[in-house]
Amino acid sequence: MVSMRVSLPADVLVRRLKTESVLLSLRSEQYFGLDAVGTRMWEVLTTSESVEAACTLLLGEYDVEAAVLRQDALNLIAELVRHGLLETSDE
Repeated sequence: MVSMRVSLPADVLVRRLKTESVLLSLRSEQYFGLDAVGTRMWEVLTTSESVEAACTLLLGEYDVEAAVLRQDALNLIAELVRHGLLETSDE
């Protein structure tokens, strides 16, 4: 997880609705709604150098145990990848 990065596929659109977001894959027509916490997690994951760096930043923002936050991040990533709404790479 230390070097894993996530990115938004070219065929995915994102719309912010106040504090929430909707992700839509134009290829598969799958969409996914994120609440405020999910949106913040997604934003940090897609703009950080790695998933580990994103988790470190998020730990400073939320009162949660590190292991719980990391597992939540990995669960979100897995779900979005499964729906074609996120890509992962090891760099």
